[in-house]
Amino acid sequence: MESYGAILKKAREDKMLDFDTIERDTTITRQYLEALETEDAAAFPGEPYLVGFLKNYSDYLGVDTAEVLKLYHAKRIQESPVPEGLLVKQKPSYLLPLIITCSIVGALLLAFFIYLFAFKMPEIKNKKAETIAQNMKVHQYELTNIALTKRLYKGDQIIIPGKDAAGAIVLTVSNTLGKLTISTPVGNQILDLSEERELDVDGDGNPELILYVSDISATDGSRGAEIRMLKKDEIPLEESVVEETPAVPTTATTTQVPVKNIKQTLLLEDTRAYPYTVNVSFRGACVFRYRVDRKDTVEDYYASGDIVNIVASNAIRLWMSNINALKIQVIADTKTYDLEVGKAGQVQAEDIKWVKDGEGKYRLVVMELD
Repeated sequence: MESYGAILKKAREDKMLDFDTIERDTTITRQYLEALETEDAAAFPGEPYLVGFLKNYSDYLGVDTAEVLKLYHAKRIQESPVPEGLLVKQKPSYLLPLIITCSIVGALLLAFFIYLFAFKMPEIKNKKAETIAQNMKVHQYELTNIALTKRLYKGDQIIIPGKDAAGAIVLTVSNTLGKLTISTPVGNQILDLSEERELDVDGDGNPELILYVSDISATDGSRGAEIRMLKKDEIPLEESVVEETPAVPTTATTTQVPVKNIKQTLLLEDTRAYPYTVNVSFRGACVFRYRVDRKDTVEDYYASGDIVNIVASNAIRLWMSNINALKIQVIADTKTYDLEVGKAGQVQAEDIKWVKDGEGKYRLVVMELD
């Protein structure tokens, strides 16, 4: 039976093509082209890569792609080891005594665990609870002229030195489940994930602090909240200047995020956040990974002509091995926004998400990640 590697090699030689030409036309490196013709599966980082390159190479050479894939899968099945379930094994002579011994040991262990959970566990839990209560301490952090970046937990306190002879102001973390709640002398401040807000903590009408929530769990309050806090009058000049956001056009407008110094693209601004769609079309080979609203990450190899549609309520994180091979469009509020693409072979990671500003408005932005 003819092998798929021989078919590829013969087609290439018949067309008098060299590997440099094919690499330039398909963006598949020479290393992988040679591995396909020699049927060296170990040269690829995973089977999705091998199958994707095999489809692209077959289409390029004009051979029967379905037949090539069929030969590849047949070879893979032949090389797979026989499942142990299909092999007939002789039962060892010591099997019955071993089963009896294990049964006795299992019965003894079961009796021990019944005794442990019925009589000892309540006592252990009570002692553990007393120990935790005795060791639990409230952590206090003093805000200086340097930005404070901390993971805060319920009960933690932030000390704001007084402006004059007046005493210091104490902020207390009262909730870290879903939203961050900070108790101040003039009332509670409640912030969502990825929200940045200016805080007036002494009631004089002038905000003294800037607080940004970078991480908080929606299901487990014991994980606390990751925050960044700094005095408003201590923001460096290059971070305090924010470009005015122009009227939302049909294409994206680039601004700079204050404090975090991350390149940000503003798509639109509204009084509420709502679901939006991201359409990704591929014009070349690319490994593409995405995660929607904290769900499981999806990853696959895509070739020219493939399309992925993603719908999100809050945030999408994208990772692309070759951003120049993609065309990305964001559809929100009946408008379509084309995102910029980089150079060929450039690896890129981006967040597309709703961010709530200090005025209560929601902004749909694109953030380029390191």
